Amino acid sequence: MRDISSRAEAAMMLAFLLALTATLGALFIGEVMGQMPCTLCWYQRIAMFPLTVILGVALWRGDDRGRAYAMPLVIIGLVIAIWHSGLYLGLIPEAITPCTETGPSCSDKAQMSIMGLPIPYLSAAAFFAIGLCLLNLKGSRS
Repeated sequence: MRDISSRAEAAMMLAFLLALTATLGALFIGEVMGQMPCTLCWYQRIAMFPLTVILGVALWRGDDRGRAYAMPLVIIGLVIAIWHSGLYLGLIPEAITPCTETGPSCSDKAQMSIMGLPIPYLSAAAFFAIGLCLLNLKGSRS
């Protein structure tokens, strides 16, 4: 295992660990807790899951260009998570349409939270934090 010797590598490591935690958390919610994700949650997973692989490979290879591959997924995921959070909060004046009557429901506040924190907020925070880490990678390696 390589030493984390630069600020860029530390930021990449943190971004990877955040993506890994979010991915494992989403899998835990779905597979262990049995909570089926709504459509917007699926879209966020589609953006988050590849980030774990992209950032992991970039970290392993010491390749700062992983930032260029990861950032579009971070932006897309963050936009969806912010939209989902707005729907959850009721700030966006429309019903949460991705949720069906027979499927998972975002309007069930108890089902949509982990330790009292709403899942859409956790997702937005994860994408935001990963984005900050990737923005911290700008510049030359030391």
